[in-house]
Amino acid sequence: LNVFLTTTDTLINTNKKWENSFEQQVYRPPPSPVVNGFIHKLCILLVLFFYFLSESEKLLDKPWRDIEWTAEKLLNEIKRYKPSVSSVKQARILLVGPIGVGKSSFFNSINSVFHGHITSQAVAGTTLESSFRTYQVEAGQDGEPLPFILCDTMGLEEGLAQGLNIEDIPNILNGKIGDRYQFNPASPLEDSNSSNPEKLEDKIHCVVYVLDVSKMGLIPEKLFEKIRTVQKKVNGFGVPQVLLLTKVDQTCPPVEKDIQKVYHSEYLQAKVRFDASARLGIPLLSVFPVKNYTREVELQQNDDILLLSALQKILHFADDYMRDMNDKSECSF
Repeated sequence: LNVFLTTTDTLINTNKKWENSFEQQVYRPPPSPVVNGFIHKLCILLVLFFYFLSESEKLLDKPWRDIEWTAEKLLNEIKRYKPSVSSVKQARILLVGPIGVGKSSFFNSINSVFHGHITSQAVAGTTLESSFRTYQVEAGQDGEPLPFILCDTMGLEEGLAQGLNIEDIPNILNGKIGDRYQFNPASPLEDSNSSNPEKLEDKIHCVVYVLDVSKMGLIPEKLFEKIRTVQKKVNGFGVPQVLLLTKVDQTCPPVEKDIQKVYHSEYLQAKVRFDASARLGIPLLSVFPVKNYTREVELQQNDDILLLSALQKILHFADDYMRDMNDKSECSF
């Protein structure tokens, strides 16, 4: 900070010297304190901007997380995946997050990878979407449905009666809300069948929070509080929780040029550790940076690998939950 202030003071003093020499030739009214204050703040902002820009370009020699950059192996493993409990045919994964962070785009991206071309089945980046959607992914154009379902929710918003109602979370986790159900931010669904035990295959097996890593510092605290409230409700059900950080290419210039540098970025490592993991209390091993397909017209293998790697880990967490719930069910008899 002292360096920033010294630099800005130097710039202002230089400006004053120039003004003094100029005033000897042409009369000018004295500079306003407001103008000088504005210049001072502007200089601070510029210095901070270039400082953070230089920080975002730093790369580590050794990656802070190891990843195998082989798309075909990941594709085949996910295609062969089967839920760990025989009664469950498809793992159900819930996507939760604010509007415009990439929830729907994550499904579109995963769907694109398995179809071999860019798809846009889910409507992305709109405030008008207020329904609960369940999306199946097929292995190719005429392939069989893969053994997982991605469930997309209405976006979270700051206000109490805006966006997804937190009280709807238990109904979603228990499988009480079906595809295309229209959410009402002011009134959650009343569960008329609360006495009936829910089947494991209908429940949510993993909750995935989705946030835009390029805007982490701009997320209002009230919205973070809402996310934490969701976390507390999910904790009560024992469902595993994962955090996806989207738009990593818009945060770090070297990563924008080469997505393989994502785990070499010192700046992204700090974002994952402090802005994401520490702030939301999600373990580092459950935080995954990804790049959705939002403007590309062709698939990129390294983008596919980040997406598939995150999906593979999500399915592993879902399996852990299924086994745990199945063991509890067997012990109760």
